[in-house]
Amino acid sequence: MNAEPHVIVHSDVAAVAGATAQRLVERLAAAQAERGEATVVLTGGSLGINTLKAVAAVELPAGFDWSKVNVWWGDERFVAKDSPDRNERQAREALLDGLPLDPARVHPFGAAGEYADPDAAAVAYSAALRQAAADEGTSGPVPKLDVLLLGVGPDAHIASLFPEMAGIRTEDRSAVGETDAPKPPPERVSLTLPAINAADEVWLVVGGSDKAGAVGLALAGASPVQVPAAGARGRKRTVWLLDQDAASKLPETLLSPADNGND
Repeated sequence: MNAEPHVIVHSDVAAVAGATAQRLVERLAAAQAERGEATVVLTGGSLGINTLKAVAAVELPAGFDWSKVNVWWGDERFVAKDSPDRNERQAREALLDGLPLDPARVHPFGAAGEYADPDAAAVAYSAALRQAAADEGTSGPVPKLDVLLLGVGPDAHIASLFPEMAGIRTEDRSAVGETDAPKPPPERVSLTLPAINAADEVWLVVGGSDKAGAVGLALAGASPVQVPAAGARGRKRTVWLLDQDAASKLPETLLSPADNGND
């Protein structure tokens, strides 16, 4: 049984990005101190990328080593490798290219031109995840994922899992291709819900009044097929990091004050 959601509300999107960045560095540092490495799964979107920009300003804990951090992505636009639309490129420009990462620990999705179609890229990503798990000494479909970041769309999609579409229903693999996404570009690759929910902690980072309805439905316990964000649950912790606008349709009983990650 995965963790019930914990909701934290910040004043605005800048505060959400800053607090999430601080929380992320602290969580990865704790994981690294425990087992010598840490793993994060990144998301795209404006708030996701602004969170990465904010990470650059976080003071690193003593002994923290970026070269021992593994980086995966929750989804990707199936476009050319050098396209500015790729989540990977945006993440590299926002943060990753400025960090002393080990290139062997950075795992982007395959791009158009590298694979024939999104499904082929998804099969390859599933295989890479399984190999990483095997390298850790387990036989599962994914390696240990300490923190998985997600945005939420106004339609309540997460990663590239959209309401009522095949991707949100896929349970027998870790990644899935999408050729007809309702949000451009239509061709995408995404982790599936079981892969997302294999993470120790899932953080849904959301800002803006246009997301308030989706947030409200997700936290009211809607079906993940209709409201994909409702299905995102970490094994140990599920945290919704919201600004006041995104939280505007939630009952006060669900809300926690901003705590900068000390919950």
